[in-house]
Amino acid sequence: MDDVMVERFLADGFVKVEGAFPPRVAEDCARLLWRETGYDPDDPGSWREPVVWVGDMAQAPFAASVNSPALHKAFDLLVGAGRWQPRYSLGSFPLRFPHPVEPDDAGWHIEGSYVPENPENPENTESAEGTVSEWPYANLRSRGRALLMLMLYTEVTAENAPTRVRVGSHLDVPRVLEPFGERGASALTLGPLVAEASAGRPVGYATGRPGDVYLCHPFLVHAAQPHHGDRPRFMAQPPLFPAVPYELERSDGEYSAVEFAIRRGLSREDWPRRTASALYSGG
Repeated sequence: MDDVMVERFLADGFVKVEGAFPPRVAEDCARLLWRETGYDPDDPGSWREPVVWVGDMAQAPFAASVNSPALHKAFDLLVGAGRWQPRYSLGSFPLRFPHPVEPDDAGWHIEGSYVPENPENPENTESAEGTVSEWPYANLRSRGRALLMLMLYTEVTAENAPTRVRVGSHLDVPRVLEPFGERGASALTLGPLVAEASAGRPVGYATGRPGDVYLCHPFLVHAAQPHHGDRPRFMAQPPLFPAVPYELERSDGEYSAVEFAIRRGLSREDWPRRTASALYSGG
């Protein structure tokens, strides 16, 4: 099963860990998230916005949800033992509600993870409130992000706004990022580039039950979508932070699955894929 997980991750750019944490923990998390919204779970008339963003949550149920044995084992398989940092809080949470107004955040993109030091030409944009915000950056070594996680705290069906993913798109992104060097580029710049590069990929949907988790390559191209169901969708999309930077040239050849996929996207590795036993897991 370890080999199957790694090979699916290398090919598709994500794996679904079913029942990664108990449904009871998901229920506790959902209850706390409802409290943050100020909405009444039993009164759809109180669900005023299509999306409510909730920041960092550090209560015990959230820590429990991301520290299950199943997830720790998967982190070791995909990132490598000792190469990732444990998390004890989670954020952010895009909570999506049935609403006649479509959200304005449904474009194809990858996540940025850092702001470069002393940017020469910082890319800024005006928010809806008129303030200036700086877009996060991404680079070829995925600075600041070991994985993207999609953690389900409510049931997610095809109707209630599952995250869309372009299957295999993580292999298209390295060539987009390579010209930007170590400094990288902002998510604003990269959005249309990765959307174009991955346009031919099939689309999958991050559906599942409370307690399921999708572990995604940092370069997986994904997008939100409008909510056409009748029950809210509660999900977290936090990064797993690296303990050490990813390296794309290792003298010992001990590449993690994430690194191997980046090298594959740059055509530095040949298919067929290596099995888990041939990739670094710290074992």
